[in-house]
Amino acid sequence: MADLNTLAKRIHNASPDPIRVTLDDGAEAVLRMESTEFFQQEFQAEGTREDDDADYRLVSSEDNESILVGRQPAGSEGWEMIGSIAAVEPVSDAGDDA
Repeated sequence: MADLNTLAKRIHNASPDPIRVTLDDGAEAVLRMESTEFFQQEFQAEGTREDDDADYRLVSSEDNESILVGRQPAGSEGWEMIGSIAAVEPVSDAGDDA
């Protein structure tokens, strides 16, 4: 059995505390996951971002090598792909925010 995705494990272990994610294009966001789940190697998480009323969904790619991020604006029924995660780190208690 293959190992779990390292970034997904970091997200899961930090939940429900906020995390800072860096996307592959360099954009950063602080997210708070409301749920995280593994289905064997596959990962899925749902959460929110401060100062944004959209929902965020994180899912593993088909090969489980990447964690993809989708955003669903409030009032919308569709999801938009915003990128893949390049790095994850916990947000310190020193007042870090997005």
